[in-house]
Amino acid sequence: MNQKTYTVYIMTNKRHTTLYTGVTGDIEHRVHRHRAKIGSTFARKYKTRKLVYMEHFGQVWEAIAREKQIKAGSRADKIKLIETENPGWQDLFETADADNHRRQESSSDERP
Repeated sequence: MNQKTYTVYIMTNKRHTTLYTGVTGDIEHRVHRHRAKIGSTFARKYKTRKLVYMEHFGQVWEAIAREKQIKAGSRADKIKLIETENPGWQDLFETADADNHRRQESSSDERP
């Protein structure tokens, strides 16, 4: 049986001037909602569409506690957190999509 994973994430806009911190039980769905401009008024207004940081948890209460901890920090704290894990501020969602696509292609190549 698969255990549910909860993700704390930070998204930003094109110029990295706005940071949005959130928690979700379905990161793929949440990123699609950000990009489709659905949901959070803040995310729509400030165009936070680029996923730059993620942490995964097995329990929702752990994820919520971490989200609150990150939100309580300064902008400088958030930038340090992002740059520790993702120094180039790459879009982690696009990277994950590309990795998943490559895995699917290689597994289909192995099939007779």
